[in-house]
Amino acid sequence: MKVTSMPKIGVLALQGDFREHLASLQRLGQETLAVRTPEDLAAVDALVIPGGESSVIDRLSRNYSLAEPIKQRIADGMPAYGSCAGMIMLADRIENPAVSSTGAVQQSFGGIDMTVRRNAFGRQVDSFEYQVDFLGKNLEAVFIRAPEAMQVGPDVQVISTVPAEGDGEQGRIVAVRQGNLLATSFHPEVTGSTAIHEFFIQLTRGDA
Repeated sequence: MKVTSMPKIGVLALQGDFREHLASLQRLGQETLAVRTPEDLAAVDALVIPGGESSVIDRLSRNYSLAEPIKQRIADGMPAYGSCAGMIMLADRIENPAVSSTGAVQQSFGGIDMTVRRNAFGRQVDSFEYQVDFLGKNLEAVFIRAPEAMQVGPDVQVISTVPAEGDGEQGRIVAVRQGNLLATSFHPEVTGSTAIHEFFIQLTRGDA
């Protein structure tokens, strides 16, 4: 899906490290917009969903009347990239959703046919870095309370994995793509590398 020659990329700016994503895109000369309202969303061609607390992003997106418009834009073909919490928000299914004190179960925007597990690699103290292969590029990946794709559908491309514990096991899935939707369980915006943002810009333009 080719959007425009110079699409405007929004970054969901309700919670989390949206400023770092905006800075990464702007370093590449990309036109950006911090998305906080449905009007902001309507003004962009693509959307980045940052890391943070996925349950908080879910709650705030509904409070700010953004959840349903985002779901609809994704269903209509809007390119989107989610990192860490954003990966959870782009998953069709959450294995262990957060449950509020009122009993409300965490929701996602969906779009990628996968089941994710929140905090799959442990707590904040278990954060780590690992060199991952991302479409032939060796990238330093930072994992902070990172999710994992536990199961993916037949139309989902597994891009990156990290080793699983035990011999002979398949790697743990940490980056996926389905059509013009991209998700990583790690945080490229904190490493200084713009390789993944460059790829998302190409994807948004229909060149990837």
